[in-house]
Amino acid sequence: LSGGIDSPVAAYRIMKRGATIIGVHCHSYPFTSRASIDKVKELAGLLSQYGGPIKLYLVPLAEAQKAVVQNCEEKYRVLLYRRLMVRIAAALAQKEGAQMLVTGEALGQVASQTVENICVTDAVATLPILRPLIGYDKEEIIAEAKKIGTYEVSILPHDDCCTIMMPKNPATRARLVDVEREETKLDMYALVHSSLNSIEIITHPNPPLT
Repeated sequence: LSGGIDSPVAAYRIMKRGATIIGVHCHSYPFTSRASIDKVKELAGLLSQYGGPIKLYLVPLAEAQKAVVQNCEEKYRVLLYRRLMVRIAAALAQKEGAQMLVTGEALGQVASQTVENICVTDAVATLPILRPLIGYDKEEIIAEAKKIGTYEVSILPHDDCCTIMMPKNPATRARLVDVEREETKLDMYALVHSSLNSIEIITHPNPPLT
């Protein structure tokens, strides 16, 4: 659950099908402000109106990102971040007894969301990854965000954990073998567990007063 437009809409759509959601927000504080954290708390409160209280995990990713920047080829950074986030989310899902991961990705919307790059990200998943918005265009996502009341919060400015330390020319058709080679330069187990050991949990975001 990011502070952007897409993931709250994806969460809403999966809640419409009767699923209980648990939010996982990866942030880059202190390399960025806490703006994205504050936004996600508010978005979780808005979404809780549709399906009850939402447990929200706030996961620091800054030190892991720093290791990626220092050790790995620049064009693969975002994919390496995303594979880290999938591993973290899968570990939390196992802890919670959750059966799937859900993201707000839409096909071809940004560099990390090409078919090739989605496959590279999915390669580390130990659970199915559902993408309710995969065939949506941006205008359709915006329209639904406005309908469910998350749009005005989502457009407030913040630094996203994947845009901080963004490569100038991200890989758009990455090969799994190349990304896995970059990961051999990292202690991935230690990075994942360091982030997991520093999480903050908000158990019951409350819906806003009306």
